[in-house]
Amino acid sequence: MQDLGEEGIRRLAAAFYRNVRQDDLVGAMYPPHDWEGAEERFAEFLLFRLGGSTRYLETRGHPRLRMRHMPFKIDIAARDRWLKLMGKAMDETGVSEWSRAFLVPFFSQVADFMRNQANEE
Repeated sequence: MQDLGEEGIRRLAAAFYRNVRQDDLVGAMYPPHDWEGAEERFAEFLLFRLGGSTRYLETRGHPRLRMRHMPFKIDIAARDRWLKLMGKAMDETGVSEWSRAFLVPFFSQVADFMRNQANEE
């Protein structure tokens, strides 16, 4: 997202992780000793996927998101909470409507792809 740039994407990742740390559902999935590492990896992933940098690939290789997140129970509630926290982070960092038009469907697709638990209706 050209209007965000690297700094804007890093601000978005930081706002997201500030919210995640306080969340009882999604926050519980993160090891408390690695908040900074998780935030950095997420920022690098976003920069890679949004065309800003190849550092993620150079340091971590292919994202393999489902495999990396398989140890965590990601159901519809977790997916929806993740999206809510991301929406809050976009609000807090003033992401433009132009960028949201791309980011909201992108985040929705990624969050749904990460689900590894059946819908418990």
